[in-house]
Amino acid sequence: MAPRLQLEKAAWRWVETVKPEEISWEHIELAYRINLPACKRGACRRNCKGNPNCLVGIGEQAWLGEIDENAFHNIDDPNSERRDKNTFVGLTNLGATCYVNTFLQVWFHNLELRRSLYQCHNSRAQEHNSESDYEPQSICEHLQYLFALLQNSNRKYIDPSGLVKALGLDTGQQQDAQEFSKLFLSLLEDTLSKQKNPNLQNVIQRQFCGQFSYVTVCNQCGRSSALPSRFYELELNIQGHKNLTECVTEFLKEEKLDGDNRYFCESCQSKQNATRRIRLHSLPPTLNLQLMRFVFDRQTGHKKKLNTFISFPEQLDMGPFLEGKSGWCVYELSAVLIHRGISAYSGHYIAHVKDARTSDWYKFNDEEIEKMEGKKLQLGIEEDIAETVKSQTRKPKCGKGYHCSRNAYMLVYKVQEEESSDPSRASVEVPAFLQRLVDQDNHKFEEWCCEMADMRKQSVDKGKAKHEEVKELYELLPAKDGEPYEFISLDWLKKWLDDATATKEIDNSLFLCSHGKLHPDNVGESKRVSLQAAKLLYERYGGGPRLDSSSLCRECVGQRCRVLRLKNQLNEDYKEVSNLVKRTPSGEGYWVGKASLRSWRQLALEQLEEDEHKTKHSNGETNGQGPHSNSSKEGNEEEMKTFNEDIVCSHGGLSIMDTERKLVSTEVWTKLRAYFAKAPEFTQSQEPCQQCLTLEQEEKDNEAVSKMMALDQKNQLLNLFHEKNRPTLTKWPQGTDVLYVVPLFFVDEWRKFIRRPTKSSPVSNVGNSLLLCPHGVLIIHTSYKSTNILNSLIWQINLCWECREGFLFQQQRDLREYTQATIYIRKVIEDKRMIKEAAPELNASSSEAEEDKEEQPKVDGEKDPDFGQIMHAFSVAPFDQNLSIDGKSLTDDTATLGSLGVIPESIICLKVHHAERGCHVLEQGCQTYGPWAKTGPPKAPIRPVG
Repeated sequence: MAPRLQLEKAAWRWVETVKPEEISWEHIELAYRINLPACKRGACRRNCKGNPNCLVGIGEQAWLGEIDENAFHNIDDPNSERRDKNTFVGLTNLGATCYVNTFLQVWFHNLELRRSLYQCHNSRAQEHNSESDYEPQSICEHLQYLFALLQNSNRKYIDPSGLVKALGLDTGQQQDAQEFSKLFLSLLEDTLSKQKNPNLQNVIQRQFCGQFSYVTVCNQCGRSSALPSRFYELELNIQGHKNLTECVTEFLKEEKLDGDNRYFCESCQSKQNATRRIRLHSLPPTLNLQLMRFVFDRQTGHKKKLNTFISFPEQLDMGPFLEGKSGWCVYELSAVLIHRGISAYSGHYIAHVKDARTSDWYKFNDEEIEKMEGKKLQLGIEEDIAETVKSQTRKPKCGKGYHCSRNAYMLVYKVQEEESSDPSRASVEVPAFLQRLVDQDNHKFEEWCCEMADMRKQSVDKGKAKHEEVKELYELLPAKDGEPYEFISLDWLKKWLDDATATKEIDNSLFLCSHGKLHPDNVGESKRVSLQAAKLLYERYGGGPRLDSSSLCRECVGQRCRVLRLKNQLNEDYKEVSNLVKRTPSGEGYWVGKASLRSWRQLALEQLEEDEHKTKHSNGETNGQGPHSNSSKEGNEEEMKTFNEDIVCSHGGLSIMDTERKLVSTEVWTKLRAYFAKAPEFTQSQEPCQQCLTLEQEEKDNEAVSKMMALDQKNQLLNLFHEKNRPTLTKWPQGTDVLYVVPLFFVDEWRKFIRRPTKSSPVSNVGNSLLLCPHGVLIIHTSYKSTNILNSLIWQINLCWECREGFLFQQQRDLREYTQATIYIRKVIEDKRMIKEAAPELNASSSEAEEDKEEQPKVDGEKDPDFGQIMHAFSVAPFDQNLSIDGKSLTDDTATLGSLGVIPESIICLKVHHAERGCHVLEQGCQTYGPWAKTGPPKAPIRPVG
């Protein structure tokens, strides 16, 4: 088969002769390549993605030949079903029983409840022998056995179907989790009340039951009546609230009874306006807080879920909410039950539970148990699942010790108790009669592991049967000419043939255009199969949407036809437009930006490419406006988003810059509009923007005023502008007693305005504050090197004495702390005559001296490389060098130049003793780098003088 690009070109070759309004069904089938011949096995090295009828090379080779039996079984290692050490046991989801599993895990981790259940009398379990399976009957017996398995089973997860069946629950239908919690605790309370042990009869009340009363007060007579009641959980409204405190506060708030809802007062013997509120009297050790996420919607008549974010603390103080309670009643968070999903009738339930023994948090997700590392409750990863709506509010920030969730529907708090030294409080032992039953189940589990070999054989048998099924179905895939057909995802077909025993449902949603049909560009990602094969595949695997012959999109084909025709016409139109714009238009013309004319072909190409892709459903560009804004336009002066945008002013009118636009004929504009339907249009008679014209005139008037001002100031201060006849301290102008000082910055800015008054702003402030020191006196400039000049300035201009002292101190300090200075060298004999030929080669720069220093090798016994400079210049070894300044010998190797009084341009005498040539004295200026400015000797001589 021809390459993919050739197939695509051939599929659209007809657009050269067919206009969009002339498209027929035959053209649509050509675009979708319906009639391309199917490839035969062995003809293609790989599948032809450009041909929807090619069904070879998609993975069928693995099924059409002989298959090794080991490829059929998918039995995991039986140890993967074994409980890991120091972990908890999960519960199997029986279909829609995840809500049951979450509550069972929470109740199992209530150690007092578990301990009490183990103490319940169970004669059937105590008398049971190992010859038959133990089958509990009552709710209490089921819970006993289930909790014992959760505690000591070897299995990674256990099956709770016995308890679910005893409760009469439908495993295929998800029940109201909150309602299940209430009914189950009520049923368990009734069962335990029949126990002979009095300590077990009220276990549920001791653990979960609290007391409150409905208090009603008559507004007429003030009579108060209280109706006491018990509760096993507090149902808190979350709508309109942000945190748990607000929810509890609303639960206890006062309610007005008026109108039709008035209260019948026994004292008044008539209906009266009244107030009613709930008063909390006592709280149980385990406090269940139901967050009412599932509420009744009056409009739809069904329940809906509230996705409100609610913040709740790890430590909850209920003391402020109790009536007559002195002190704190502090609870600690022990479990969070979560519902993931957007519907009240579907979704998934999981539980986060705190281990009472270790205080570690665990996530219980049916069979899967995960420890939350770091002892932290992490609700962020338990938020919305895939089907949750995307337009959710952002999660608010939670402070330390708080958690925030929009899916938590039940919070379990346990009262904070003082730490007990009794280890039995944190552990519960399984009774012997229950442990015997657990041991029997563990033995069965081990036998199951031994039976895995037989199960593998069964898997192989199933694989062989599947092999025959796939071979038969693959033969039905090719669609015959003239018969009904459907398109199916190529990727799905490959996965189906790669692993036919674990194939997901068919998904064709990625191939849809913006019209909900098959996009022409996605033909290469799908395959055309027979209707019979498609029907069998959808019946077995489900999915969709189904794409038959009615899914071929006429709108997309028409749009592509228009774009391709314009692309083909683009080069020809470009040449024609280029010739037409050279002519003077006759009659009414149109204004076009010159920059747009230079780049219109590139802009048109980008616009057409966007039009090609804007119908795709996946890229979200269904309403493209203009070409891509991020396309590079090399060689253009500016980057435009829309054609002709360069002559649109900021007010949306025609730009007044007539040099940037060109008048073109109606013929040219018609051709350009075919490519840019949304381009701004300006006829020849269009007036330029009046607002821009007004602003331009105002700018010209301002420029004229600036020119006159600059000319006037220049004539008045001509000498200052040309830097002529400036007064100095030694030469004052005749008849002048006072001179004034202005900043050099002001003079520079003033000259800029005089030279270019239309480009610079007039100077309105002299700014002499820049010349004042911190004491408010004229500042001393650092260019005053001489002390005599400085004293003269102070005397004549009244400079600051405090700054003078500081300046002189800094000047002396700089003389002694320096990093580089020029050095002068001259050679003098004892009779003080100058020897000019001495060291003539040392007329060098400081950088050259550095190079000399690096090139010279050290002499034995030399401690500092800087001594090598003198030795190199005058052939004087270090032991012959006697340095002195002002008659004082420099002998202290640890002294600094500053402490020795060696400042820049100082003269250091070098007295040299030669056995053959006698004694010479060298005078040299000093240069030093780094260490010896503070720790070392002077560096190499630089430049001879004299």
